[in-house]
Amino acid sequence: MITNHQKNLATFIHLSTFSRFIFPFGNIIAPIILWIANKDKSDFIDTHGKQAINFQFSILLYAMIIGILTIPFFAFSLFNHLDILDFHAFEGIHINISDPSPLFYIGGSLGLLAVIGFILELIFIINASLKAKDGQEYQYPLTIEFIK
Repeated sequence: MITNHQKNLATFIHLSTFSRFIFPFGNIIAPIILWIANKDKSDFIDTHGKQAINFQFSILLYAMIIGILTIPFFAFSLFNHLDILDFHAFEGIHINISDPSPLFYIGGSLGLLAVIGFILELIFIINASLKAKDGQEYQYPLTIEFIK
């Protein structure tokens, strides 16, 4: 039987991922500390801790991939019309804001995907916390299982 204390610990492990808004990488460090300190107390806490940590590592990986893809598109679209060989004056620099490059649209779409992913992440964390509070198992979607 799952005790109230175990439910609270599992819930707090999920909610500790919001500590990233307080200190860098808090979304990974805080759940790992809580999970390591309490994983031997019950299988329920162990399962929820692994889920929270695996989800945060997956989100980090997805964010890095989107960032790596997005940055070149924005850079190439902004500096597309820049003539760096013209050292005479600033007249050689032409950035046309009225006619954005297709690369800008691709980069913007990837940026929008990142924002949607962030909103979904918040929803999934809150949902996992509520499931843990009710004593139920929860599987985050699109999670890579780094810790088994």
